Amino acid sequence: MILSLRQAIIQRVHDKSTDELKEVIDGSIGGDDKALPGLGVLFEIIWEHSGQQLQDSMVETLKTHLES
Repeated sequence: MILSLRQAIIQRVHDKSTDELKEVIDGSIGGDDKALPGLGVLFEIIWEHSGQQLQDSMVETLKTHLES
């Protein structure tokens, strides 16, 4: 079976605990650029399952920190 990059990333983190998921994210941020696609997939999942208010908040946080 051939997995897409997205499927492979989801499969890799699927059974992780909340603490393990946080470690994956913390360990990827600011690290090697190879981690960026994985963070993108995780963000996509977060975005798709967040309500409009949370999405607006995330965009506002991003906008604020891009202007710094």
